[in-house]
Amino acid sequence: MTRQISKLSLFFVFLIWFANSAIASQELAFIDSQITSHPNQSGIYVLDKGEEALLARAWLVDNAQKTIEVQYFIWSTDNIGILASEALLRAADRGVKVRVIVDDLLIDAPDKSLLALAKHPNIDIHIYNPQHSVGTPFHKRLLNIAVNFRGVNQRMHDKTFIVDGKLAITGGRNMAAEYFDYNNAYNFRDRDALLLGDVAKSMQTSFEKFWSSPLSAPVEELYDGLGLMQKHVKVKDDEIQNIYHELHNYAKNPENFSAENLNAIQNIPTAFMRLAEQITWTDVEFISDTPGKNKMKYLLGGGGASTLKLAQLVESANEQIVIQSPYLVMSNQAQNLFKSAIKRGVKVRINTNSLASTDNIQAFSGYRNQRDQLIKMGIEIFEYKPDPQIKQQLVRQAVLQNIRPPVFAIHAKTMVVDNKSVYIGTFNFDPRSQNLNTEVGVIVQNENLAKNVQQAIEIDMRPENSWNAATDKPDQYASAMKRKRVVFYQLTPIKPLL
Repeated sequence: MTRQISKLSLFFVFLIWFANSAIASQELAFIDSQITSHPNQSGIYVLDKGEEALLARAWLVDNAQKTIEVQYFIWSTDNIGILASEALLRAADRGVKVRVIVDDLLIDAPDKSLLALAKHPNIDIHIYNPQHSVGTPFHKRLLNIAVNFRGVNQRMHDKTFIVDGKLAITGGRNMAAEYFDYNNAYNFRDRDALLLGDVAKSMQTSFEKFWSSPLSAPVEELYDGLGLMQKHVKVKDDEIQNIYHELHNYAKNPENFSAENLNAIQNIPTAFMRLAEQITWTDVEFISDTPGKNKMKYLLGGGGASTLKLAQLVESANEQIVIQSPYLVMSNQAQNLFKSAIKRGVKVRINTNSLASTDNIQAFSGYRNQRDQLIKMGIEIFEYKPDPQIKQQLVRQAVLQNIRPPVFAIHAKTMVVDNKSVYIGTFNFDPRSQNLNTEVGVIVQNENLAKNVQQAIEIDMRPENSWNAATDKPDQYASAMKRKRVVFYQLTPIKPLL
């Protein structure tokens, strides 16, 4: 454990040292002094490990003083989702104003629990584009799909976590066990950026746009409406208190925390001042889409602000582009963009999931239909193995010691250009991120950071971690059932939705 912690930056040490204590005023003052001494810049530290990313969020919530603003595509009711909800409840109990926006598509929280949290005087919860789940009975969902097909497919894929307008996290991770290496069957190799300073203000501005958007509906309104087209849910005062009590009891049970995390929280050395030089203070640009993505109402195209920014980043390349993305389905526009880059001498390498590792057969079918074409264009593609060697360094040992170690798959969304510019965010390289889902991320202009991130991706591309798509025939390592299913989806006209 000591060896692992010694490699962490000031940020991570800083974020978990007081995770189970009162607000660390001295350390918060240090953060303020760092922001003041780096005007017009932002601090950044890349969170590559799930355990780091989880503990960072824990510290942020426990040490928030005024506000917490959270945006997620998925918030599951598994161990991680429940503990995260309880942490926000504790923050609200001590007076912190908490606002949460969650996309409606995959939310699975019990109706009364969701409503009870929203009724806390210091918690407000909005549901983005509520056409599937919250307050929506099954017959209304079917009607929505029939009359507003584009609308039901337009989702908020943003992941942002902002505390007091000065500390924040964004990146690929949703709020569920598999994004933090706590799932015993399937875990993701993901990447977040921990941010400090100016960039947090830009993230707050984006959050406010979504909060005030007509697409973002308060939970209470979704349950308290009239008519046959709305699910009616009520929760009494005693039920609310029982729900809060159950959440607190769950969090107090040591069986719901890993031994590694308890040990990390209690035994981190007081060496963060010595590690201060590891913080990267640099120019960090936050990019985001507007609610609704674009002005399209019926068709599935339209692009968006994040799409344009990333296209410009590709166009700026002179030497090389390195990409890591769980899904790789290039639209015609994207193919033309990369053809132009290759024509002017840019080397393009992409690390994506193999059929054996992917969690999305439909998306892989789109990639499989164009894989040979992309290779002929000159793109080098490396497909992630379901049991890569690198997993030993990234995943918690308790998970690795299971009788059947979990599948490991890419979920990081990252691009490095010319070893000097790096994007870390939520954008998958597919038509859905290009045209339908709202996306966010940061673009950082810093050679040292870019080189470090590129090196991490290149390690994932090595033969012990990935197959070469051009020579290794990776599909042979997937199950027969997966191979049959992907062939079926290859025959369907679903590319714009992938």
